[in-house]
Amino acid sequence: MNPRNYTKARRWMFVLACSSTSLAVTCTSSLYAMIYDQIEPEFSVSNIVATLGVSLFVAGLGLSPMILGPMSEFYGRKPIYVVSLVFFVILLIPAAVAKNIETMLIFRFLDGFAGSAFLTVSGGTVGDCFSGSELQAPMLIFTASPFMGPILGPIVGGFINSFANWRWSFWTLLIWAVIQLFMVTLLVPETYHPVLLKRKAEKLRKETGDDRWHAPMEKTKKSKTKTVIRSCYRPFQLLALEPMCLNLCLFSAILLGILYLFFGAFNIVFTTNHDFTLWQVGLSFLGMGVGMLCAIASDPIWHKNYLRLIRESEQRGKAKPEPEARLPPAIAGAPLVTVGLFWFAWTTYPSIHWIVPIIGSSFFGAGIILVFSGIFTFLVDAYPLYAASALAANSFTRSSFAAAFPLFGPAMYNNLGYQWATTILAFLSVAMLPFPQVHFVLTLVLADDDSYLFFRYGSRIRAQSKFATADQS
Repeated sequence: MNPRNYTKARRWMFVLACSSTSLAVTCTSSLYAMIYDQIEPEFSVSNIVATLGVSLFVAGLGLSPMILGPMSEFYGRKPIYVVSLVFFVILLIPAAVAKNIETMLIFRFLDGFAGSAFLTVSGGTVGDCFSGSELQAPMLIFTASPFMGPILGPIVGGFINSFANWRWSFWTLLIWAVIQLFMVTLLVPETYHPVLLKRKAEKLRKETGDDRWHAPMEKTKKSKTKTVIRSCYRPFQLLALEPMCLNLCLFSAILLGILYLFFGAFNIVFTTNHDFTLWQVGLSFLGMGVGMLCAIASDPIWHKNYLRLIRESEQRGKAKPEPEARLPPAIAGAPLVTVGLFWFAWTTYPSIHWIVPIIGSSFFGAGIILVFSGIFTFLVDAYPLYAASALAANSFTRSSFAAAFPLFGPAMYNNLGYQWATTILAFLSVAMLPFPQVHFVLTLVLADDDSYLFFRYGSRIRAQSKFATADQS
């Protein structure tokens, strides 16, 4: 019954089923950005009001993990998946047949709220199925899928909305979501270990008639209500009291905000400077997609590096490697983000061939995947008892930024100019470069070299934390 005893192929099937559903959900968030030209005149709304459809969907994605995460502790992973996906499918229909913008916006928020299970609870499924030494590759796939989805959305939506009515965007998403519902229902079993032990105890009681068989989960007196309430405030505790969690979440939030801002910016830049049609604007996102795939393909390098750090940790007499051993991908990805943004910023002139800024965006895409991969695995390793809360804190923070950035993106590009608008974003990423080292840690730690402080001094900082683990042997 232990999912870690399944064959590796079967465990990977679970990861791919959950990750592809996460891809579908996040694709839904961004594909909407390609219907603005049709719904603005039909619903008689401004561009900023139409953009709320993206922002509210992403806001829903950020809020529901506070509830769905702890509920999975009582009912297991699969019931949450199935119920969430059923509601996700149902709530796509009102958006597809909406007659006014109010209906569209309300159901976009509710649909995002329903679909977020696969962006948060799925991380638990990966941890259920793979031990720490095997975690790098499946966690990278799980991490990459929510970011490949927003890139896929404009590509698919560009073609649909160039040749068909905008409602076909939602019908296409509905078909995809139904396929994912059948896939998850049929292929993904329950993997949450406490729930599996509970089922085993129930089976033994039934077969033997001996009521002494009880799983640990059955002995707990945890209240569902108190657990949900605790899950709502603990992520904010982590953000307020844990400098590592706060700064890494802030870093990832700004990156996701920039990614969602680009859904409006690419349309403005490439239609104005290069006369792109809608489907060509969608294809311009392939640069970021290629960069993300290259980052995913680099996983063997990071896995090899992680094994090296494990060996070095063992040589120093430590029972297990520090969570900071997960950070090298983030450390390498941060400069790629900055390079990609500066490259894109100063190649957005009509006289420069359109392929040049698209190539620059590939560095940005690669950097995003590496940064998020390092941050996600670090948070799970550093806060093992509160991993769900740490990921919920990250989800809430990055979704808040991703909801806000698209609202001011078009005005920013129109008022500041394409070059300086992106340059400001690039300078913002420069300010983030000290993450995962964080400037203000300098006031706590004396060091000759201030580079990568979390990687070098993380165990000292975690020793003062009541949430994290630290091994200073």
